[in-house]
Amino acid sequence: MDAADPSSPAPDAVARRDLLVPPVTAGLRIGLLGGSFNPPHDGHLHVARTALARLRLDRLWVLVTPGNPLKERSGLPSLGRRILAARRLMDDPRIDVTAFETGFGSPYTWRTVERLAATRPNVRFVWVMGADNLAGFHRWQQWRRIAGLLPIAVVDRPGASMAPLSAPAALAFARQRLAEVDAAGLVDRSAPAWVFLRGPRNPLSSTELRRRGVGL
Repeated sequence: MDAADPSSPAPDAVARRDLLVPPVTAGLRIGLLGGSFNPPHDGHLHVARTALARLRLDRLWVLVTPGNPLKERSGLPSLGRRILAARRLMDDPRIDVTAFETGFGSPYTWRTVERLAATRPNVRFVWVMGADNLAGFHRWQQWRRIAGLLPIAVVDRPGASMAPLSAPAALAFARQRLAEVDAAGLVDRSAPAWVFLRGPRNPLSSTELRRRGVGL
């Protein structure tokens, strides 16, 4: 058996670059896809690629969070393992896997997007989520502030379909919803603005994979 390469980082290690905001230039159209990715799966990749194509994004940042404040964190694999697994899955030159939220020192999305908006005012960000997350979006801390800071794209997910469109957040911003045919222009809209993207759906979910004993 070959000896381990001493230059390779340990699976649990988090590199300094993973805690920094990826480099950007003015005018870029960047999607933000956050989550604990425990474990990451093809459903995440499907959401990422759908957003890249339908919103005509230049890049998409996968934000591996230190932990979801609304979920139990016991048994959550290390941040380093989740970053590594997400990076292996998201093998696309347009996708950056990062954990800079940990460097920000807060697990809350509104603090993340508020800081990005303040420090990168010339970059056009859009928040990307699966339809299952829209159903519970009203439980996120300062969810109205998030919707007021950047546009939001919601990608249809199996088991969600039309139900999230009756969720409190969807109803609260019903008048700000764009027609799906106008999705490519979402990033250029002033918040609040959002779109629901239908199409082929990937059935995988992290919850189901963990139930089957599939993890990191």
